[in-house]
Amino acid sequence: MKNSKYYPWLVVALLWIVALLNYMDRQMLATMRPSMENDIPELVSGENFGRLMAVFLWIYALMSPVSGVIADKVNRKWLIIGSLFVWSAVTYAMGYAKTYDEVYWLRAIMGVSEALYIPAGLSLIADYHQQKTRSLAIGIHMTGLYVGSALGGFGATIAARYSWNSTFHHFGIVGVVYSIILIFFLYEKKTKVFDPEFNKTNEKVPLLKGLALLFTNISFWVILFYFAIISLPGWATKNWLPTLFSDNLNITMDQAGPLATITISFSSLLGVLFGGVLSDKWVQKNIKGRIYTSAIGLSLTIPALMLIGFGHSLFHVVGAVLCFGIGYGMFDANNMPIICQFVSSKYRATAYGVLNMTGVGCGALVTSLLGKSADTGNLGYGFSLMAGVVLIALIVQISFLRPKVNDFDDL
Repeated sequence: MKNSKYYPWLVVALLWIVALLNYMDRQMLATMRPSMENDIPELVSGENFGRLMAVFLWIYALMSPVSGVIADKVNRKWLIIGSLFVWSAVTYAMGYAKTYDEVYWLRAIMGVSEALYIPAGLSLIADYHQQKTRSLAIGIHMTGLYVGSALGGFGATIAARYSWNSTFHHFGIVGVVYSIILIFFLYEKKTKVFDPEFNKTNEKVPLLKGLALLFTNISFWVILFYFAIISLPGWATKNWLPTLFSDNLNITMDQAGPLATITISFSSLLGVLFGGVLSDKWVQKNIKGRIYTSAIGLSLTIPALMLIGFGHSLFHVVGAVLCFGIGYGMFDANNMPIICQFVSSKYRATAYGVLNMTGVGCGALVTSLLGKSADTGNLGYGFSLMAGVVLIALIVQISFLRPKVNDFDDL
């Protein structure tokens, strides 16, 4: 099976489900807050809820570069399977939580386990897919994240019908079962630096060599900067969009949750597919094609953020979120492919891990700040302010990022 010409796309399909579970399990809490408040009264406070969401992001951020280094040095198949199994078990355990502190520490553990997946998953797909299909393959995989986020939005609906405890239980069991299925179908991609007999690199590479090479690469600093900036509204929409919909449209959370997450997820799905196809074709004619595609996506998010913040009608708010999702999807589909233009395959997981750390750290910061804004009734204003910083990131990306090849390994 692994030698079939279709297997690279099977890898995308297998990891698509992992990506779905990754975001579904983390996102459920964002919409299930009202159902949990009766049993855990501390969740009534927006600041407390912001802390709960932020602890996941801080742990996830701190673990991301470590996860990238690990993924570049071990068998990524087992890293992915182990990560999925642990965070699914944590999701199951969330159903037994009785206090705020228990939920808090379970979210912290989930941050560790989920951080191990993305660098390993994206680098594995990048190795299986070369220049002509890389952005599309990454883009299709990213749709799993968006669909998972949308399904997570139904957590409130399911919890309202049954209970929040049983919702966590059922979603957790699904992930544990799928981790077992992956044992039989997912394979590591053997490269010229991978020893299939010993499952380690042929040459002894210093543990921190990848980080040292990355931080002496000016182009990587540019990528790191604009990735961090767009992470602010990216994580803000993931964690606070249901609340914003509920406040601005005067609807209940069990209605706002699915509406917000489905809208952002569907539009992002369109964005990554369009951005993936456009980038793969454009880069064949212009070496900056991936960067231009990403930049178009960033430009769409700027007016969208303004309208998300100040819109109070269903038409305006949903329309703005659709525009933001398409733009963010175009950006998201091209992050790893752009890294491939500047970073060797030996260190791509490490590179994405560092990006994740910085981006998620910014996400944790904005999640906490928006929690305070929500308590004072200024959540929409907080969203609109982020349009200005995204404009700065767009200018930096276009002005300073200049690739010379489509794949750094071609050098």
